[in-house]
Amino acid sequence: MGSFFSKFFKFGSRNMAIDLGTANTLVYVQDGGIVLNEPSVVAIETINGIKRVKAVGDDAKMMMGKTPDNIEAIRPLRDGVIADLDVAEEMIKHFIRKVNGKRTSMLSPPEIVICVPSGATSVEKRAIRDAASNAGASEVFLILEPMAAAIGADMPVTEPVGSMVVDIGGGTTEVAVLSLRGLAYTTSVRTGGDKMDESIISYVRRHHNLLIGDATAERIKKDYGIAVVPADGIGEQVTIKGRDLVNGVPKEITINQAHIAEALSEPIAAIVEGVRIALENTAPELAADIVDQGIVLTGGGALIRGLDEHLRDETGLPVSVAEDPLTCVAMGTGRAMEDPVYRGVLMTA
Repeated sequence: MGSFFSKFFKFGSRNMAIDLGTANTLVYVQDGGIVLNEPSVVAIETINGIKRVKAVGDDAKMMMGKTPDNIEAIRPLRDGVIADLDVAEEMIKHFIRKVNGKRTSMLSPPEIVICVPSGATSVEKRAIRDAASNAGASEVFLILEPMAAAIGADMPVTEPVGSMVVDIGGGTTEVAVLSLRGLAYTTSVRTGGDKMDESIISYVRRHHNLLIGDATAERIKKDYGIAVVPADGIGEQVTIKGRDLVNGVPKEITINQAHIAEALSEPIAAIVEGVRIALENTAPELAADIVDQGIVLTGGGALIRGLDEHLRDETGLPVSVAEDPLTCVAMGTGRAMEDPVYRGVLMTA
């Protein structure tokens, strides 16, 4: 481990920390901060039976739901882990090339730190390591996602103080109690932003016979998503377009935030239950610290309006949202790579 950290401080190295998320991939470069934040999407084109990568990231996401038969937009990660190894490898390669630019050939292969969900199996961890190694990494180190989120949110993870972080990502929600560079308790709930999108699609289909796409559902969640029914019982109105399942023609309807809160109630209840289970399994001394420190929310799901207040009501504990919840995991992964204080949190196996 000593030689690994000494290498990190070599002049000119382009070592990277990657937050390989279900929805977005962020790349943090040593001494350079976050230099890339793009959707975890790859567009594959098939010509005469031969597949090749047509687009990655932002360009590929724009194609989702709008591709002809010979092009397929794929999200290679599901529930925070790799579902399609080959496509994930191509995506990581593309992002490494994009970050390094034309200097790739002049530089030695980068050492890469990647965060993984706390509930990832050894097989899933190996898939992530293999994908990064095949993409050109000289060495791959892993860090658990809730630990990275807590470091990124400036929580006192190295001190003998109990802290609780709830990282709501695209595929999973990581709930963890941390102390002294370790996870005292952690649980991974397979509910996140994707499940929220699915719930909105399902609600609109069930109540309005309208079929909407993933991109529309995601836009509704980001712009109008709310954890509890607004005080006036209605909230803001939103107009959505899709395909009428009865007549088969395009149609436009209007729903309000009360409907969206109802649609999101199931995934949000699963997150609250995950927090409850973690609190029930926390040692008394750590639980006492959490009463003082409170719970910190990170990840894109933390931006759902009213979620912090809803959790506060459900648990009776102080709940706050991290300063920049979307980049917490990437920042924490980068700090763990750069700062010797956090060296104990990286895993080699």
